[in-house]
Parts: sequence; C-alpha cells; structure tokens
Amino acid sequence: MSATAVRHLLADDDLSPAEQTVVLDLAARLREDPYAARPLAGPRSVAVIFDKPTLRTQASFSAGIAELGGFPMMVDGRLAAIGKRESIPDVARVIGRQASAIVWRTFAQDDLATMAAYAGVPVVNALTDDYHPCQILADLQTLRQHGRSLPGLTLAYVGDGANNMAASYVLGGVTAGMHVRVGAPEGFHPTAELVARAEGIAASTGGSVSVTDSPSEAVAGADAVATDTWVSMGQEEDGLDREGAFAPFQVDEALLARADADALFLHCLPAYRGKEVSAAVLEGPSSVVWDEAENRRHAQKAVLTFLLERSGLVELSGLLPAAGQTA
Repeated sequence: MSATAVRHLLADDDLSPAEQTVVLDLAARLREDPYAARPLAGPRSVAVIFDKPTLRTQASFSAGIAELGGFPMMVDGRLAAIGKRESIPDVARVIGRQASAIVWRTFAQDDLATMAAYAGVPVVNALTDDYHPCQILADLQTLRQHGRSLPGLTLAYVGDGANNMAASYVLGGVTAGMHVRVGAPEGFHPTAELVARAEGIAASTGGSVSVTDSPSEAVAGADAVATDTWVSMGQEEDGLDREGAFAPFQVDEALLARADADALFLHCLPAYRGKEVSAAVLEGPSSVVWDEAENRRHAQKAVLTFLLERSGLVELSGLLPAAGQTA
C-alpha cells in the first residue's frame, strides 16, 4: 500500500460529517452481521490501556476486537505507569510496534495526543477528561436504531455541562446535524471555545448548539434527553457542591414529560438512581440505555475498521466507500 497518514479518533470532530455517517452506517451493519468486517484477522493485536475504572469500555472493546478477528492486548495502566515509569513517546513507540491500533482510557487529552504523535498506528480515545467520542457514536447509533433521523433532531443534555460527555454531545451532535441543547447550572457550562468550535461545524451541517441554566428550557420538546453522573471520575475530591447545584437537573418523570412524547432517554452508565436520573425514567419505556451499552461494541468496531482502512493499514474491498464518498 502507498504511504497514508495515520488516522486517529482523539475527539469527536476528528471525523468529518461524511465520515461520521460512514462509521455509523458500518456500525449498523455490524450490529446485524457481527462478522462482516474482519480487518484484524490473523489475529492482529490491539493494545487496550486503562488508567481509569472501566466496565463497558473493557467489555465492548474486548468483544469487538475479537469479532474483528483480532486479539485484545490488555495493558494495565497502573503497572505500565505511562508517563511516570516511561515517557509517553517511548511507550507509544514500543506499543506501536506490537499492535495494529491503540485504545487508551486515560486522564489528560494532551497525553493521548502525544501517544498518537509517536505510535505510528491509529489511536482511539476510550475516554479522557475532555471527551468520550466512542460513547457518542454509540448514542447516535442508538438513536438511528430507534428510527430517529439525526439531521434536525433536538437532543437535550442536562447536568454537568462542563464534563467530557457534554463536550462530546456538543461536538458529535452538531457533526450529525443535530440541535444540541445543554442545560447546566452556572459554573458548569461548556467552555466558550468548545461552543465556538461546535458552531463552526454546525454552520456546514445545519445543526446548532445552545446553553441554558434552565433544565425545563433545555428539555422542552426535545427528541432525546441525555444525562450523566454528577461526579465524573477524578472529580470526587474537587470540593464543589455538585448535589446542591445539580438537584434541579435530575431527569425524573416530570422533567422528561416536557420533552416530546416519543423522546428517548440516554445515559452512558453507570447511573445513580435518585441522583441524576430517577429509577422510573431509567427503567421506563423511554430508556434506551441498554441498547447504548451494546452499541458501544458495534460503534467501536466500526471506528477501528474505518481508521485502519483510512490509514492504509488494511484493505477492505467493498466494505467502506472510497475516501470522500458517503455511500
């Protein structure tokens, strides 16, 4: 194969709108036919590194890599002590020669970018303090699975508007042409830089982003309502009064009733019933959280397949449209 720039998924907008559609189309196909893509047959290894607690990410990447014909090489971040015992560039150059791709769940976004700069293989963000792009792809796939057309759809995210899930909903949502509303208390809004970045994308997709400190205003008439835990990993000891600030933003039956009658409820899990969401909503007919959890596997398989193919590391005749095409 000719030399091709290595592609990564470090943040949601690393995929163009057309590329996001390609990935979601492939994810839907892989949900129906789990073995339609086998780019890792051999098996080729994919290094999966965890510096943070994990359940869905470890389970879905392990199963997905196996279904792609590969071997999930699990790396314990505590033992590797990346950036402490060895520098990130050194680790990247070691692992990049052992694996066809690297999946890393870590803290600092800059560390992930450094890994990508030196690895020589695709690097996938499996969650950082800034973004969670694999989860948003799974959520978008879930909305499509339940018959929702993404362009023009209104998604309300309520809760901590300053965390990684809010950032990814904003970027990934406008990339899909959606209208994303963030309802969050003062002091927990997305950054102005992130909103401006999303508005730049929305100008070409027809989407939009808005921020309000009113949960009712955010949810009114929305086609989908999403939330996340009030305390993200690493924030447990930050001293902020999160329960007091976020209590009015709990997604309970009364708040969900302000959305469209057919609105879907999304949550990346783990969920804390009686905190950010009521048990009645989480277990209710609007909830699609278990489909979201399953779709992590399909969406991540599609991402790995896309990145490997677009990086020129595998040939997949007919499975993906040519670069620059959407179908």
